[in-house]
Amino acid sequence: MSILALESDPLMQLLPAERPAYATGMLLDAQDFADEQAYHRGRLARALLFLAGSGTLAGLAVSHQPTTATRPDEEIEVAPGLALDRLGRLVEQPRKACLRLARWWAQMAAQDGGDVLRQARYDNLSRFASPRFVAAHSVELPAQAVVADLYIRFAASEVGYSPSFASGPYDALNAVAASRVRDAYELQLLPRIALDDGHLGLPGMPAAAGLADADATVRRDALQDTVLAAWTPPAAPSGNRPGVATGPEHEGEMDGSAVWLARVFLPVIADAVPTRALEAPVLIDNFARRLLPTLALLGRSAGL
Repeated sequence: MSILALESDPLMQLLPAERPAYATGMLLDAQDFADEQAYHRGRLARALLFLAGSGTLAGLAVSHQPTTATRPDEEIEVAPGLALDRLGRLVEQPRKACLRLARWWAQMAAQDGGDVLRQARYDNLSRFASPRFVAAHSVELPAQAVVADLYIRFAASEVGYSPSFASGPYDALNAVAASRVRDAYELQLLPRIALDDGHLGLPGMPAAAGLADADATVRRDALQDTVLAAWTPPAAPSGNRPGVATGPEHEGEMDGSAVWLARVFLPVIADAVPTRALEAPVLIDNFARRLLPTLALLGRSAGL
């Protein structure tokens, strides 16, 4: 099973809403059927994006798992769950997944002599966390830590190979092609550089309307104005990259459709190259992410 390239998904190209038209006797090829699928996937994704936005629909809680007698490797664990990415695609992780932290740290330390870790080291950590996290962990926040963000992104993989005509400039009698494309996911833990008080690197949250105490007429008028101003065209990225423009939670040339899950604080010793302070706990902020509660959950919380 192989992961397809990012740009192979037609939804990354932000194609126009065109669907194939058929007529008796028309010759069809594989592209026509691919375009049919792309149209319906694109319309569904567009609807989901405007109905719910992008973020966590259910699950995907991130936790730190220290080494134990039965767990030789320190891990960052992501619970099963479902998210909507910034193109409106469903990203489902059907079972828990783990990232080996020691292996990740060694890989980062080997890049440019540890310069990536140096740039991702900060003090005064409370400014880079959610209010709920700070309230719960204010006494545990270390003096310095490397800050990394965990993302989940949509990925697709080819499965079910079947015989087919050969494609390309070569002749073959035993050519095969994938008969199915499976929706999958990919986790990315990335150190965050260039954070400051003006750029926290967290998902942009909607501004509070401040209308909790307003009367029904004022709230209705504000809602109407919000809906009338809410439509936005698909945001194409700069340059020649496919997909969607990056948000405040993304960095550099990364995939702008990736969903931000959590911020990881890795306590370090103030050396020239950051060294893990293994006696201090790894802290994870799950609460700065965008949450998309379903109508069923909202109704349950209201006792309906």
